[in-house]
Amino acid sequence: MDARIAILPGDGVGPEVVREAVGCLGTIAEAFGHRFAFEEAPIGGAAVDLCGDPLPHATLDICKTSQAILLGAVGGPQWDGRPLEQRPEQGLLRLRKELGVFANLRPVAVHEAMLHASPLRAEIVRGTDLVIVRELSGGLYFGEPRSLDPNRAVNTLPYERYEIERVSRVAFELARVRRHKLVSVDKANVLETSRLWRKVVGEMAPEYPDVELHHQYVDSFAMALVTRPTDFDVVLTENLFGDILSDEAAVLAGSLGLLPSASLGGPVGLYEPIHGSAPDIAGKDIANPVGTILSAAMLLRHSLNLHAEAAALEAAVDAALAAGHGTPDITRASRREGTRTLGARIRNHIFKPRMPTATATIPAHVWWGSPEGSLHLHS
Repeated sequence: MDARIAILPGDGVGPEVVREAVGCLGTIAEAFGHRFAFEEAPIGGAAVDLCGDPLPHATLDICKTSQAILLGAVGGPQWDGRPLEQRPEQGLLRLRKELGVFANLRPVAVHEAMLHASPLRAEIVRGTDLVIVRELSGGLYFGEPRSLDPNRAVNTLPYERYEIERVSRVAFELARVRRHKLVSVDKANVLETSRLWRKVVGEMAPEYPDVELHHQYVDSFAMALVTRPTDFDVVLTENLFGDILSDEAAVLAGSLGLLPSASLGGPVGLYEPIHGSAPDIAGKDIANPVGTILSAAMLLRHSLNLHAEAAALEAAVDAALAAGHGTPDITRASRREGTRTLGARIRNHIFKPRMPTATATIPAHVWWGSPEGSLHLHS
């Protein structure tokens, strides 16, 4: 198939990890006979430096005319003093709004080879396989900020019924094809918004009699997540809680750099690792590319409907990790390597299917990441 994919390297380690994911997608394209055309565009701090806008119109146009978007990360201390509209994070928030994505899927699966990497005991994390479904387009991040005076600020946490219903439906449907268990996380004992959340989710439950629904307060769930993570299958929650809990869940896997995400609901899916731009390690060739590579696998599956290709890329990651390869954040990896080397190891494990000579597909033109982080066309 032919596919156009927007590449937003972003800031900090973003260009480094995106480069490796692009390389993996290039190998997948060669192995399976596809044509992937990648178009790079600036976002976040890089875009602010370039044109004063964290989400330039040209970037948004490229995103909206692509079949999927792969993003690195945005932000860094050098932009902290900028006005709100020029903060890198505003570019990402605006992009999500413009794309109409509202459901953020964040899978957390603990690889057997990574049991030693988690600070939690192996018997606690072994077998963990859950997905956090985070509402992405509402809540506190999109409420109305009010800086009333230098000593007081106010943010609002709005949700409407339709916003809760649509993301809940994603979570219920996902639970149906997994282990039929759903926990909805809120703070209904304190927040009116959470009371509405719990009411709406509960009213939808009869439509899914095959899904076991539980409600849990966010503080209680935060403790349960790190003491009995294998109890959970699909976790549904609002924007702020989902942001925090998915970062907490990274401790189960052993590193924030291992976890991917997909933002869905609009005509174009947005895929990115859950980690930030990590400016303190940018340019040192030590950032973990696995979360971005697994995000690329989610892109193949959810936006391009290439399930075998997604499985091949995920299997390549599993094989590299099982062989002991890892970046320094995986503190007890037996073969601690740099970003580039780990990316190459994963590409070497991508299964290339054998095809009869008479029907073999001519290798596609694919875009590849250059060492400098820019993208070039190769034939």
